Amino acid sequence: MTEGLRFELLGPLRALHNGTEVPLGPPRQRAVLAVLLLQEGRPMSYDALVGAVWGDEPPSHVRNLAQKYVSGLRRAFAAVDGGPAPELVWTGSGYRLENARIDDLAERRTLLREALIARESGDLRRAGALAREAEALWRGEFAEGLAGPYLAGERRRWAEKRLMVLEARLEGDLELGRYRECVHELARQVEEHPLRERLVGLLMLALYRSGRPSDALLAYEEARSRIAEERGSDPGPALRDLQERILRQDPSLLPASALAS
Repeated sequence: MTEGLRFELLGPLRALHNGTEVPLGPPRQRAVLAVLLLQEGRPMSYDALVGAVWGDEPPSHVRNLAQKYVSGLRRAFAAVDGGPAPELVWTGSGYRLENARIDDLAERRTLLREALIARESGDLRRAGALAREAEALWRGEFAEGLAGPYLAGERRRWAEKRLMVLEARLEGDLELGRYRECVHELARQVEEHPLRERLVGLLMLALYRSGRPSDALLAYEEARSRIAEERGSDPGPALRDLQERILRQDPSLLPASALAS
């Protein structure tokens, strides 16, 4: 079965045709494509496109560059045989990319929507499995390696979204009693994101439920020192409250299954 182009942005931008990667040209041309893909079929004016890709101080010959990259993308699309080909059209109000979508992003949205439904129905195992499938779609940073202020902003936004999903999945794993497995993963994540208080809190909870309250309190003290050094402040109220509950061995910190036994 011959299919159209598959576009992916959860990592370096790539276009696949029947499993084979399609050349998309130089980095700035790829950045133009990534920006237009993110419009999801909405037209984007020439000025907005230039600002998104080159910023406030584009080169003097930017119009020629933009036209060159648009032509290059059209040639790349035309070289693909079979299936509905993307079209980059000028609408009078701007450029619009038709017959194209960010496929891995669409798949991620579907998986996370199903994971949320599963979690709300109480099926934490299925929710966790679906969240892991969504995580596996990532191949690196969002639109990795592509320059421009618009994509830099999107990269930061998607890094935050990715972390929020990871935290929710790990929280579900803790509810399922996977404390010791979570300790190792959470320790790695805290090392990578040392000021991320929700990750620190999950690590503290995983350590506490693994029978390691001293290590949980040590994780708090290390985070408190980092936050004081970097931000000149104390941890937030949620993390301080968790530390106090661990100190007094609050029974509510144990999972429901442990309290019932």
